[in-house]
Amino acid sequence: MISLYKVGGNVVDDPAALEHFCREFAAVPGPKVLVHGGGVRASQVQKALGQEPVKIEGRRVTDAQTLEVVTMVYAGWCNKDIVARLQACGCNAIGLAGCDGGVITARRRPPKTLSDGVTKVDFGFVGDVTPESVNRGFLMHLLDAGLTPVLCAINHDGAGQLLNTNADTVAASVCVALGAELFYCFEKNGVLCDRNDDDSVIPVLDPGAYARLKAEGRVADGMIPKLDNAFKALRDGAAGVVIRNAADLLSPGGTELKL
Repeated sequence: MISLYKVGGNVVDDPAALEHFCREFAAVPGPKVLVHGGGVRASQVQKALGQEPVKIEGRRVTDAQTLEVVTMVYAGWCNKDIVARLQACGCNAIGLAGCDGGVITARRRPPKTLSDGVTKVDFGFVGDVTPESVNRGFLMHLLDAGLTPVLCAINHDGAGQLLNTNADTVAASVCVALGAELFYCFEKNGVLCDRNDDDSVIPVLDPGAYARLKAEGRVADGMIPKLDNAFKALRDGAAGVVIRNAADLLSPGGTELKL
């Protein structure tokens, strides 16, 4: 069974947490793929350059200037920093953006209607990916050669345009394409009933309970696209989905999603 791990920007931007994660990820047995974010650092760099990050319903609006920054951060520093750390841990990692080897193509997102059912937003140079846009054969070739692909959230449309893609969506699409088990890893212990109580982990979450948590405001912001993608991955054929703490990959725990 292939395992696919997605690690978020809060971990990627914390050197000690990232070092620990890489050591544990390197020790995970069997073929595996890593998808990483980097949004925290990207926002920091944007602000340092005098740009104001804009997010709507947990997703970054990406104009031309923002695209340059996120490409430098995601496909540059974050990706190569992770690959170097994994190599030091004995994991033969190879870092890729979607344009490398044509591993993932994306379609530029048309203006989207927000959850209020009225407001439309053009997210700019943002791409949407599906399992069908993942080059499964290329990834399997890398895995069969003993390599561990490390994928960032920068993809391309096949016609020369780079696109910023939500890393959770990338992880879900690659997971379905490979028939893998998906682990969303971040700084919390799982999906929390109370966002202020790290011990209030919900061990099993189904779509009905998720809808209630959203309605009550217990789940919001960036967790919404994460869970939306996770449930879609299950519906589309993922072997399983677990949301857990990036600091403890080698022990059971977290929130398991069920349909």
